[in-house]
Amino acid sequence: MDHVVGCFVYFFDESSVWGIGLGIVFGAVWLASYWPPLFKRPWLWAVLVSSAFLTMAAVYFIQNPLVNSIYKEQILSWLWSHGVLGRLVSLAGVPLFMGLVQEGAKLLPVVFWWRRSGRNLDPKLGLVIGAVAGAGFAILEAHLALNYVFNYGLSGMVSLWMQFGIVNGFWGIFFTVAAQTAFSAMAGYGLARGRGWQFYLIASALHGLLYMALTIFPGFTYFVYGNPTASLGASIYTAVLAALVTGWALWLRWRRTTGIAEPDVSSS
Repeated sequence: MDHVVGCFVYFFDESSVWGIGLGIVFGAVWLASYWPPLFKRPWLWAVLVSSAFLTMAAVYFIQNPLVNSIYKEQILSWLWSHGVLGRLVSLAGVPLFMGLVQEGAKLLPVVFWWRRSGRNLDPKLGLVIGAVAGAGFAILEAHLALNYVFNYGLSGMVSLWMQFGIVNGFWGIFFTVAAQTAFSAMAGYGLARGRGWQFYLIASALHGLLYMALTIFPGFTYFVYGNPTASLGASIYTAVLAALVTGWALWLRWRRTTGIAEPDVSSS
């Protein structure tokens, strides 16, 4: 537990002004496409901030310890060899589990406002709240990855760019933010439509597809763990998946021109 707490604290101790700044820019660019009424509905800022910290806590205190436990315990080792089992867990089990944990945590503030509104949210508002929640965590995640780049300093960044094509990493992080935002937008939309579990599982599965790149493309670890060897294939994979999911979410958001219904938050 001390190690987990230490990792959580390290995340905030090693902050880079450039890292958090660029992360905010990436988040703002994608969130703007959903046109959330952040200034007309100030409580959306609470959704953004709470989602970021709840999900980050879930990653460090739930996801990472359990994923490590899965590998250590070698579940189902009587059925498959350790090598085969490790590959199956890496390709499917761990990415899906990561999706379930992260999408569940990001959805908590959305569920709060859904219940506060008497479980009667306009689906577009549910989608927008979900997008805000997703962007909150996406900004922190981007900040974590970008810190590793900026902490190398200018000369180090130039060296990394010459060796590995570091622009692939920035591109991948940019589209990872888009994907994280869109996944939560879809989950929020489903919750407001009365299909919360179905869309939560869809969002988690799509999230799992994103993180399957951890094993398909070794360079994808750059986006999550700071490995500067981000591959072009990982960047393309991330961009295509993010574009498809974001296109779906934005189609639902803008397919009609009616305004966003206001939830019942008069008591807030």
